Amino acid sequence: MTIVHRVLYPHAIADLDEYLARGGGKGLEVARKVEPLALIEELEASGLRGRGGAGFPTGTKWRTVVENASPARPTTVVVNGAEGEPGTFKDRTILRNDPYQVVEGALIAARAVAGASVIFALKRSFAEEVARLKQAIDEVVAAGWAQDVALEVFEGPNEYLYGEETALLETLDGRYPFPRIAPPFRRGVVEVVEDASDARSGSGLAAHVEMAGEGGSAAPPTLANNVETLANVPRIIARGADWFRTVGTEKSPGTIVCTVTGSTQRHGVAEVQMGTPLREVIEEIGGGVAGGRRIRAVLPGTAQGFIPENLLDTPVSYEGLAAIGSGLGSAGFIVYDDADDLTAVAAGVSRFLAVESCGQCTPCKQDGLQLAELMDKVCHSNAVEHDLETIRKRVSTVADGARCYLATQHHNVLASLLDQYAEDVEAHLSGTAEGVDAELIAELVDIDADRAIWDERHREKQPDWSYDEEYSGKVPAERFGEHRAPEALEE
Repeated sequence: MTIVHRVLYPHAIADLDEYLARGGGKGLEVARKVEPLALIEELEASGLRGRGGAGFPTGTKWRTVVENASPARPTTVVVNGAEGEPGTFKDRTILRNDPYQVVEGALIAARAVAGASVIFALKRSFAEEVARLKQAIDEVVAAGWAQDVALEVFEGPNEYLYGEETALLETLDGRYPFPRIAPPFRRGVVEVVEDASDARSGSGLAAHVEMAGEGGSAAPPTLANNVETLANVPRIIARGADWFRTVGTEKSPGTIVCTVTGSTQRHGVAEVQMGTPLREVIEEIGGGVAGGRRIRAVLPGTAQGFIPENLLDTPVSYEGLAAIGSGLGSAGFIVYDDADDLTAVAAGVSRFLAVESCGQCTPCKQDGLQLAELMDKVCHSNAVEHDLETIRKRVSTVADGARCYLATQHHNVLASLLDQYAEDVEAHLSGTAEGVDAELIAELVDIDADRAIWDERHREKQPDWSYDEEYSGKVPAERFGEHRAPEALEE
């Protein structure tokens, strides 16, 4: 059977009592009886990889944080629930269904890395998820689970980059979500400096970018894990690595929670075994495309290029999708049929990424904005050959010197359109294709009655992250600069 229920139960867990009745709490019980290193070794043996997009081995990440522990201050555990990848709704579904497993996983992580606090970082627009999580934390604390670990829910801004690991840490430390160079295990949530203005690298960029020195630092590291990643931890610790590996593949053990939207008969979120063919995932979760149509392409969020129909039998696994030049990402699959205009889709992706770029890296923002403008001309059938030449040049430069993955995403999607669906672009250039508006590519607000609800307001969002009628001409990193208080970002 394609659909399984390891971390995503068929119905919501009402309270801690029900969670305990279904076997919850056993992972934390085991964790408190063994040495912290044993927990890391079990995670390494399980092969669990981060479910936030990069797929980094979880046990290795935990071990690295321990090896970089500060002699002066405790480690912080951060649960990244700032889900904003277009086409993805899995973390919010997990939190709605069973936040208790996420809290338990975070407490096990704190035990493993000697963490004194856990911060659950969500967006303040996630009202239902925040309420469920706060309820779970209150019950867990009352039950004595937290002991000496402080649990906090942080409600951050709606910006896409808030979900980027280092940008999230910037936000937690009171600044805007601009990605850093320094990774979380080198610089965590709290900066240990005399004066924040003296801590900067001299680069002129907004985010704190200085690296910790070799041989340890007073700056405490942070362990940042995704919601779904931590939801897997309690059962791995309670049942063992061998149990976790009973499903999935050798390199991608376990399950993955997928979101399917687009031109399918229904939209939804469900958990499948790693290694399930993508075509089967689309059929089981989305019901396939409407009668008489065929799938033309699948877009895995905005992180990778289009996956053509002839590759839909590819296994949904890290190695399977990498083998076709794609990636698993956060397992959000937007399906397009043979009536969809892929040029308009790519133009929508281009606009989304150009707007959401913070502007710390000039090619990412400026080349990105030019790409968005030119792609809009193409899908409206107003472009000429010179515009296409410029698009190709900017696709090759947009990711130059990028400090985060956003610019590479921009490259990936547009390069795949130009390489695999050149006929769509040519049809618009020649005028044989009717002009159309760019497709709305944005965050999912909800999935209701089997239909996705997209963030329609993103159509009005300006490249400076405002919703003003006119664009100020300033990039976000310039507009906000050294300012703190990210709650000033508009809703």
